[in-house]
Amino acid sequence: MSTRSASATQVLFDAPGPRGRARIRLLSVLSVLAIAAVLGLGLWQFGRNGQLAADKWLPYLRRDYLAFLGEGLLGTLRATAVAAVVAFPFGLLLALGRLSRLRVLSAVAAAWIEFFRGIPMLLVVYAFLLALPAYGVTFPRFWMLVIPMILVSSATTAEVFRAGIRAVDRGQHEAGAAIGLTSGQTMSAVILPQAVRLVLPSLVLALVSLLKDSTLGYVVSVNELQFQGKTMVSITRYLVQTYLVVSGIYIVLNILLTRAAHLLDARMRRRAATG
Repeated sequence: MSTRSASATQVLFDAPGPRGRARIRLLSVLSVLAIAAVLGLGLWQFGRNGQLAADKWLPYLRRDYLAFLGEGLLGTLRATAVAAVVAFPFGLLLALGRLSRLRVLSAVAAAWIEFFRGIPMLLVVYAFLLALPAYGVTFPRFWMLVIPMILVSSATTAEVFRAGIRAVDRGQHEAGAAIGLTSGQTMSAVILPQAVRLVLPSLVLALVSLLKDSTLGYVVSVNELQFQGKTMVSITRYLVQTYLVVSGIYIVLNILLTRAAHLLDARMRRRAATG
């Protein structure tokens, strides 16, 4: 398989050998069994303490409660979408900056990437909530969540784009130069379209990370799903049930996004095989 036809996973990681695949399968089976045992024990404990009683779950079928959680879900999706729309193009610019021949630009981009890759997003959120207002810099609560999501995601996404650009066959650069394209024209017209196709499944998976990051909205009181769940606990007094429902919604969203990434990866493999 050529470098051009490498899957998004192969762009970032080496494919495991036969022993590695067997070890992964064994660990996967053991992990599933362990998770099933923990879930079974948890359900047994819930039932033993009356947490599975029908009257404690019926409130979550009420239209007003569902609408309340739906409002939080829309807030989560909105924060995730806005962060992705800004962070992904910004990450591409950072990747190009890090690959630039200009040392100053490359150094600045590298410093940005390494800083925001290494700092916990919760700390960035607290900086916007507590530190910046002390110096008179304030933002609406929605942006106190979304801007930290953009900063952190742009750094991690930049490395995904950089790996994709480097995965494109070096001959593509030479082909562009052979037909008279400048390095910039070759990058924009030849290299980037191929690199973006390579990393597209990884970008979909990056949405999963953004979705999880949006749960920090409760810190700044943004009406996202986690915050709405916290509010619902104060209304119903059913902590376990509320957070199980909220967790179930997050799990479904993550499964859908992960499935979309796998479908994209499989489609790219088929195109590479037929091309």
